[in-house]
Amino acid sequence: MNLREELVTRAARVSAPGDPADTGSLMALLRLLYDAGRTDLPLGRLLEGHVDATQIVHRYADDAQRSRLATAGRAGALLGVWNAALAGEPLRESDGRLSGGKSFASGAGVISHALVTAETPDGQQLILLDLEHVPPAIDREVWHVVGMQRSETHVVRWSDAALDPGDLIGKPGDYVREPWFSGGALRFAAVQAGGIAALVDRVRDHLVAANRADDPHQLGRLAALHAAAEAAAGAVRTAAHAWFA
Repeated sequence: MNLREELVTRAARVSAPGDPADTGSLMALLRLLYDAGRTDLPLGRLLEGHVDATQIVHRYADDAQRSRLATAGRAGALLGVWNAALAGEPLRESDGRLSGGKSFASGAGVISHALVTAETPDGQQLILLDLEHVPPAIDREVWHVVGMQRSETHVVRWSDAALDPGDLIGKPGDYVREPWFSGGALRFAAVQAGGIAALVDRVRDHLVAANRADDPHQLGRLAALHAAAEAAAGAVRTAAHAWFA
């Protein structure tokens, strides 16, 4: 799988770039994320980040910024949210310059745009960075989690990088506004539920290949896995329906 090409393909299936307007559109989005996680967890992780960043920009940006994002999207732009603080090196914006870093920056070297949070005198500010124009230094020696290495989750740093005033999205404090900040957990829960379903798929396929699919003990184990996967998917469905209740 070419990860970037698959991300672009799946990102294009998102019906609308902003927040879902009703239960049906939310469920459709969560199914896309679930399917991505079931296919490949790194793929799901990055697709969820793209959706998150796109929703945030559409929620808080002005018309000109939304128009630029739409143009970039038609050219295959991929977004991510880099919020996790880097200990001892906080990302700061001052007088149109950016310095500091972020940890757990998923998609570093894969995505084209990063939505970051930076400290300013007025509070935490969202900034949308075109990484071709404001490239970070990427430290790939920090996070080596088996099974998730292809998510390219690394430490990134900038040193006195120049910003355009149009890079600043919304007002300080917008990133943590509720209910969207906490509600975003529903998206990555859908990805993780897909990952659990993938475990059931792999175990089933292994049992079939090993001619052990009729073993009652193995079937019992598979049934327990299936129950866990269905419970995870059911929790996501229940929360999605409650969101608009």
